[in-house]
Amino acid sequence: MKKLFSIPVILFSIVSCQKEMEAVLPIEKIKAQIPSKPFTRYTIGAGQQFCSGNTFLQTSYSEMKFIAKFDSSAIYTTQDPSNQYDINKLYGFSDNNAQHHQFSARFGWRWSDQKLRLFGYVYNNGVRDSRELGVVPIGAEINCGIKISSTAYIFTLNGTTDSLLRSATTVKAEGYKLYPYFGGNETAPHEINIWLKEL
Repeated sequence: MKKLFSIPVILFSIVSCQKEMEAVLPIEKIKAQIPSKPFTRYTIGAGQQFCSGNTFLQTSYSEMKFIAKFDSSAIYTTQDPSNQYDINKLYGFSDNNAQHHQFSARFGWRWSDQKLRLFGYVYNNGVRDSRELGVVPIGAEINCGIKISSTAYIFTLNGTTDSLLRSATTVKAEGYKLYPYFGGNETAPHEINIWLKEL
């Protein structure tokens, strides 16, 4: 009788332990249940260059990561056709505890040749440099990152990386945040909306 009684007890213990183990969620499920940060909408008004919500915010970055979204308002035609190839500014930061026209790194963008193009865009000792990073679709969530090294800004666009020179001497990028800006030489020909979510 003792043996028969012990078997159900053991089985009950095993089932209880199994139920307790099932109650522990994997980390992926836990992360999925945490609400993500909302996007912030930045609007550049018609005839303007600066966006709404453009506030001075001091920063210190070893890496900046964010998601960007554009709607059809990113499609535009400049008054002077040569200005169509000017690079508008998306998001980034100044560096080296200096003004952004001295030291900075940010993503740039423009609508040209019927495509939305993103760029790496930097200043080093007042010298500007840029490089096209890729073409992105209107309406898509675009994963962007700028990583700091002692000699380079490493840009990542949807998993593809490229780099531009960094001559700043601070260990991290020390400065202030840089927000969406239209131009170039011209102001926005119509209202432009950009959504950003820093990660």
